[in-house]
Amino acid sequence: MDDNTRIALEAAVFRRLLAHLRERADVQNIDLMNLAGFCRNCLSKWYLAEAESRGLSLTDPEAREIVYGMPYEEWKAKYQKEASPAQKAAFSATHTH
Repeated sequence: MDDNTRIALEAAVFRRLLAHLRERADVQNIDLMNLAGFCRNCLSKWYLAEAESRGLSLTDPEAREIVYGMPYEEWKAKYQKEASPAQKAAFSATHTH
């Protein structure tokens, strides 16, 4: 497989991942962190870092909107729930940063 094809496939997979996460707004970020070690916010931070490494001007809110499909504050108001004590305990047990 040539590099252009690989990059196109990777980009398509990333777009599918974002679409899936947007469709599954019921899945909370803390659940993603507890199960997979990353969440939507991680994706937006990685997106921002890659943009910056290429000299592109992008803000954190802009990167989050790319990942969430809407402004982050709007997503939080619509979908984010308070983490349960069990979710918080699981997070604390596996994430020390």
